[in-house]
Amino acid sequence: MKIDLTETTSSKINKALVEGRRAVGTPTSGMVLTLVIVTDEENAYDALKAANEASREHPSRTLVVIKRVSRSPRDRAKARLDAEVRVGTEAGTGETVLLRLYGEVIDHAQSVVLPLLLPDAPVVVWWPVNAPLNPAKDPLGALAQRRVTDAYAAEDPIQELLARAETYTPGDTDLAWARITPWRSMLAAALDQAPCTVASAEVEGEEFNPSCELLGMWLGSRLDIPVTRKVSAGPGLTAARLESDSGTIVLDRPEATLATLCMPNQPDRAVALKRRDTAELLAEELRRLDPDDIYAAALKYGVDRLRTAGEPSPDREPATDGDPGASGDAQDKPAAKKAGAKPAKKAAAK
Repeated sequence: MKIDLTETTSSKINKALVEGRRAVGTPTSGMVLTLVIVTDEENAYDALKAANEASREHPSRTLVVIKRVSRSPRDRAKARLDAEVRVGTEAGTGETVLLRLYGEVIDHAQSVVLPLLLPDAPVVVWWPVNAPLNPAKDPLGALAQRRVTDAYAAEDPIQELLARAETYTPGDTDLAWARITPWRSMLAAALDQAPCTVASAEVEGEEFNPSCELLGMWLGSRLDIPVTRKVSAGPGLTAARLESDSGTIVLDRPEATLATLCMPNQPDRAVALKRRDTAELLAEELRRLDPDDIYAAALKYGVDRLRTAGEPSPDREPATDGDPGASGDAQDKPAAKKAGAKPAKKAAAK
């Protein structure tokens, strides 16, 4: 069921929600949280589709805040709120309200959203694109216990990660971090199966994918080792290599569905490691509402500490024309030993 409201108010929207629930025969509310999506008209459809799919696991009231651009000074000075209320099958397993803001009300979106929040329920704010530099200081972000961004959608993902590290507040998270959950699980399990001391690591993936940097930062922060970032054709993350005292541990995914795990003194094995869609990533982030300390530690490790493949170590001379075999990949192993990196044991990966 859809209810369109033009030039409306928050109280009228609340009344329409009650009337809509009664009309479809569900007068009571069984939702567990309020999900606020802040986006533009271009990305609203995809974001709402992902939220509806995630609501099967987390029934929620979804508020989609769409800030419309006014073309003339007269329109920008006029405040206006249009809404579309969806209940029943139109809204997944919860309720959906599309809020289109015009004029001066754009700068006061929190005053529109606040009366529509579910009472005594947690609030999650998600920016699919154009996230603020400091989500916790944003007027809408200040209403939430959990704030979700996506560095992958940024024009410069590396700068986005630097900004996230500088402004991190407990409760912040990023979908680029959720994308590497299966990789972190596989690598931690591999170290559990093969007790060893890890000296260095290499992460390989497509160029503009911040999940590669986050995986490298996680390895560096948990194992206290030098990490090299290598660019590949993708898609996404393609490989992670750990150099240990017992051999090289490799998790290689040349395609987007199946990976190969290679461990010393063990046969190679195929593992499922498919790329997940936005709905699955969002559902994962909605499972926990407490601060993610591991994500915070990875951010604070610093993306600038990752080495680029082919970059010489500070204590080693760069390759010369007379030494064509001294490539960046060949330098990584001895450089890690000469740098005096303190290797960590496998338990640190957890």
